[in-house]
Amino acid sequence: MKQEEIDRISELTRLSRERPLTAQEQEERAELRRRYIDSFKASLVSQLETTYIVDEKGNKTKVQRKKH
Repeated sequence: MKQEEIDRISELTRLSRERPLTAQEQEERAELRRRYIDSFKASLVSQLETTYIVDEKGNKTKVQRKKH
């Protein structure tokens, strides 16, 4: 996500504290927030996919996804 988009989220949040947002502004903020969350999740998943746990014997084990 670009810094300009993050700045826009902050700007809309500041505006919402001063006055009610228009329907268009609310939709824009919701879309930007969703993209921010999706970007954050993708980054976290990518990081976890390259993470290994090393036990006391020095054995590396790749972090596994928890099954529900």
